[in-house]
Amino acid sequence: MADDKRMRLRGLHHVTAISGDIERTIAFYRDTLGLAIVHDAPSDDDPDARHVWFGSGDGTYVSFMEYPRMPDGVVGRGSTHHFALRVDSEEEQEAWRDYLREHDVECTDVFDRGEFRSIYVSDPDGHIVEIATRMSGLGAGGPPA
Repeated sequence: MADDKRMRLRGLHHVTAISGDIERTIAFYRDTLGLAIVHDAPSDDDPDARHVWFGSGDGTYVSFMEYPRMPDGVVGRGSTHHFALRVDSEEEQEAWRDYLREHDVECTDVFDRGEFRSIYVSDPDGHIVEIATRMSGLGAGGPPA
């Protein structure tokens, strides 16, 4: 590349998903997971859709556009399998697992991925949310499949 600095991607800015009931989504992401609402307004892309942004304070955002009459999605090509939120330690992850289970949120056991560990929950609309520990570094082959 001619101008390496200008062409480098710096990280993930946000992920936007669809919600059928934004109040239910707020109850999960704000009240259960503790993410702050950083923006709640009509969408710039669709002024008829409410668009709520959640942030963790580290520059990572997940947002939801509300479409209550949209049909349920089908998992397959063109859809998102899951998205991952990060915690700093295995102890913090285990605390999340225990907290979620104590609050009747179905949560997987911890999966050891080698460079990191994962637990999974589903939000009220069926989006799979991974809570992953930090990666200590990946080999030349990239992330695990």
